[in-house]
Amino acid sequence: MAESNPDTHVIDFRAAEQLLAVRDPRGAVKLLDSVIAAHPENTAARLLRARAFFAAAQLRSAELEFGLVLEREPDNAFAHFALARTFERSGRPDQAMRHFRLAAALDPKPEYLEAARFGPADGQGLPGGGSGPASPDRP
Repeated sequence: MAESNPDTHVIDFRAAEQLLAVRDPRGAVKLLDSVIAAHPENTAARLLRARAFFAAAQLRSAELEFGLVLEREPDNAFAHFALARTFERSGRPDQAMRHFRLAAALDPKPEYLEAARFGPADGQGLPGGGSGPASPDRP
């Protein structure tokens, strides 16, 4: 087995990004396990592994990993949004809504606002209070 060093960890991290991009989340998790074992404080690696767990439908593992990221970076809007999607996919809408709203409060991206039901789909935030077009994935 090749010697583990900071260079190989960077290579493994970048390779894991590519594996996730081509929809091989399990391969990404395998590469990230060694990176995180060597650098447990590396939030970027943990966030990538959480995304890989989510993509592999390993929702409990994704939830735990996103939770660790948020312990270290409570202002990480993407981590809140991704954790909310994890809760939503797990059938826990109340917990999901809490994190959707935190994500939207931290970063008012349209995607976050809509998921938190602060966006155009419910008419809030639009001039004159009119309703915007409905999202295809939201009633």
